[in-house]
Amino acid sequence: MESDRPLDALNQSRGRRVMIELKNQKQFIGKLKAFDIHINVVLEDTDELENGEVKRKLGTVFLRGDTIILISPQ
Repeated sequence: MESDRPLDALNQSRGRRVMIELKNQKQFIGKLKAFDIHINVVLEDTDELENGEVKRKLGTVFLRGDTIILISPQ
């Protein structure tokens, strides 16, 4: 699918698993539930990763958009 705007690309990932990396190098993988224009993100069934391994299971999380440096569809 093609998208003209970044939020279109993010919208195409809604309901799918994404990996998010934060400025502090923490990584999270979860199902993208919702986001807003500030890229504040809600993930469900979320795992926190450390060195590529699951560190802990978090369930539903809210990640503040200004802490996010990368969002990658899985």
